[in-house]
Amino acid sequence: MRSIPEIERELESRVEGLGFELVDVRWGGGSRRPALRVRIDRPGSTPGHGVTVGECATVSRALEPWLDAREDLPERYVLEVSSPGVDRPLLRDRDYERFRGERVAVKGHDILAGRARRLEGELLGLEGVEGAAVVMLRLPNGDEVRIPRDEIAGANLVFTWK
Repeated sequence: MRSIPEIERELESRVEGLGFELVDVRWGGGSRRPALRVRIDRPGSTPGHGVTVGECATVSRALEPWLDAREDLPERYVLEVSSPGVDRPLLRDRDYERFRGERVAVKGHDILAGRARRLEGELLGLEGVEGAAVVMLRLPNGDEVRIPRDEIAGANLVFTWK
């Protein structure tokens, strides 16, 4: 996969200028047909109240001319703009604050809080600052655990039927 840090900031600015939030940017696909995958959401949205297919199409159409003019992108690529889905990833500190009270799954590089490599529970929030932040979870048995962010390999919302 190809890294795109040089355009991510500009993508974020353009997506925000359209009234949306940039959740994630990744390269996918293969060498013959690379794909730039952009996931967006509504600022402050809650689970079940995210972006629509039409809004994703609007953002895609707005980004295409700018991306096509860039010389640091392959001449041929596929742009995919989508919602982050019901299992939205938690990638930034603001995500851990925004989704406080929601059910999340946290995967570790190693064992987390002396229990398992994957923990699921209610997100209680984030304490500390970037680089030293700690994620707080309430596990199904009621125990509360603190997990340093740098020990987390990935985290996402867990969809529950209501």
